[in-house]
Amino acid sequence: MALYKIEKDLTYIKENPFKLEKEIQELTERNLKTILGLDFVKSEFSLNNFRIDTLAFDKEANAFVIIEYKRDKNFSVIDQGYAYLSLMLNNKADFILEFNENLDKTLKRNDVDWSQSRVLFISPSFTNYQREAINFKDLPIELWEIKRFENNTVSFEHIQKAGAQESIKTISKTDITIDNVAKEIKVYTEQEHLDNVSEEIKELYDKLKNGILNLDNLEVKPKKKYIAFVSGRNVIDIHPQKKALKMWINMNKGELEDTKGLTRDVSATGHWGNGEYELQIDSDDNLEYILSLVKQSIKKNKK
Repeated sequence: MALYKIEKDLTYIKENPFKLEKEIQELTERNLKTILGLDFVKSEFSLNNFRIDTLAFDKEANAFVIIEYKRDKNFSVIDQGYAYLSLMLNNKADFILEFNENLDKTLKRNDVDWSQSRVLFISPSFTNYQREAINFKDLPIELWEIKRFENNTVSFEHIQKAGAQESIKTISKTDITIDNVAKEIKVYTEQEHLDNVSEEIKELYDKLKNGILNLDNLEVKPKKKYIAFVSGRNVIDIHPQKKALKMWINMNKGELEDTKGLTRDVSATGHWGNGEYELQIDSDDNLEYILSLVKQSIKKNKK
């Protein structure tokens, strides 16, 4: 990624590389909530001859997240990622204890959705081999590229999977660690959310999705209960039902200007998605209007 400063003419801003992995780790841990929306639990968490750089917790998914920092390129993201996930699943009580001691809260084993556990690798760059290695639709491993520039600017970029169709289960039969982890951890896809809906709702979802993505550079993140559209934070969460789309706009009560009154206030009730405005549609009659509501959420949540 090339950065330029706008003056009379564009001035190229040089990269200021990190000299140590520790620099990347300290910067990330100090800003974990801002960058990744995660709660910090523990730095340098050691267990069974493993040392986890950063242990974090994802409140939205109710799941632990392991973060590793790399400057060298000679490592396998698959082997290391699944080794850490196996460590977690075989030592759940230790992770619960670490959370309770460091956050001074009471988290029970059943409070954690272990199926949503994941590993993040953060590095200044990844090889083509490493990028290709994550190209499975159900891989609980993410790559994040971090770069620092001379104008005191840092960028974090989530490396996207390139149209992944294959399942990690195709190779798990030859690796017992991957096989054991794959039995317990579940990565959800858009298709799974759409498997049991009518053709009309699939078409409606595609129209809404395309409209949302045309508004801004949003990332589609399928979760356990819904499909999230993310721009820094969740903008809108959509739950496809057999004959309708239920969605939640991520704004607090009193913040959304809904002149048509299509949304309902769910601030005092339990609901799956983020935000306090819920609506449900079964046609595209108000599609453009709904996109105007999404614009408001983008303005609030975009980083």
